[in-house]
Amino acid sequence: MDKNAERYKIISQNIKKYRKNKNMTQKELSEKVGISLSYLTKIEAEKCKKTFSLDVLFDIADALDIDIKNFF
Repeated sequence: MDKNAERYKIISQNIKKYRKNKNMTQKELSEKVGISLSYLTKIEAEKCKKTFSLDVLFDIADALDIDIKNFF
């Protein structure tokens, strides 16, 4: 696995963890962030090839009320 794929996997796992800690569904988080449910599902999927912008990460962090550094 290349190093970027590993980084995305860690971020994906952390987004999912913090979302569940807030007792939010993927649908609730996607609506709060303003992205599609399918996009959030892909972001959280460990084996899905995806990229996402820092803007999306900032928006997800804001919606979860955490610091973006927690995703890393």
